[in-house]
Amino acid sequence: MTRRHLPLNGLRAFEASARHLSFTRAGLELRVTQAAISHQVKGLEEVLGVALFRRLPRGLALTDEGQALVPVLTDAFGRIGASLDRLQHGHIEEVVTLGCNSTFASGWLLRHLEEFRARHPLIDLRLLINNNRVDMAGDGLDLALRFGNGSWHGTEAVHLVAAPLSPVCSPPTAARLRHPADLARETLLRSYRVEEWPLWFGVTDVPCPTIRGPMFDSSVTMAQAAAEGIGVALVPVRMFEPDLTTGRLVQPFTAAVPAGSYWLTWLKSKPVTPGMEAVRGWLLSRLAGVQA
Repeated sequence: MTRRHLPLNGLRAFEASARHLSFTRAGLELRVTQAAISHQVKGLEEVLGVALFRRLPRGLALTDEGQALVPVLTDAFGRIGASLDRLQHGHIEEVVTLGCNSTFASGWLLRHLEEFRARHPLIDLRLLINNNRVDMAGDGLDLALRFGNGSWHGTEAVHLVAAPLSPVCSPPTAARLRHPADLARETLLRSYRVEEWPLWFGVTDVPCPTIRGPMFDSSVTMAQAAAEGIGVALVPVRMFEPDLTTGRLVQPFTAAVPAGSYWLTWLKSKPVTPGMEAVRGWLLSRLAGVQA
């Protein structure tokens, strides 16, 4: 027996009958008669040389052979259905899974997703939000937006936009700040990158005070704490322009330190697909104006 001899109608009839444990209900689903379903399943059993069902007075029961075959067929028909669903006007959609730093997602990407969808309707973009700790292979990512210096083992990286750090705080806190030295009297919120506050104070020629504020693994959460008056956060201000525009956050000092950039990365071992290239091209062109 070879695969080309297996009757497709019989396989479909069997899979539907196995889900319903009924030839009648399988026939209703597939829009054929109960007799046709029974005949197709019988033909499949003859080709395979095994019984797939035990015919009972009030329904069906799967044999061991039938139980072994069901998950294989369910998966196969599911994949076929998903592929057909992705066909639009003779073209197939491509799924692109993008991991994204939470700060970049909330500070820029989410506001521009609809524009991307309008330009690339055949790309099914799926976002996985993270706090910059990325396992591209383990998470099944095609691309990942990350903050850092562009050097990650086993990955290609293209620079998107610089993200200099500057303090932000609530309006009442900002009213107390006249000079960077005034920050020594405030609670300074920290990220897990402990070098950031010393770097910022280094460009102001003010000694860095002892940093004892709460530590955060997300600039978004840290900025939220600053807006609530808990302390002063050092964040990539470019990603918080809406909050600065509305006055929810205030940037008390213009001094900024270049502590990293946002990069688009992908595994060196992964071929770049047309969908990945479309995402990369859109980000580069769209962020060129932001960079300027």
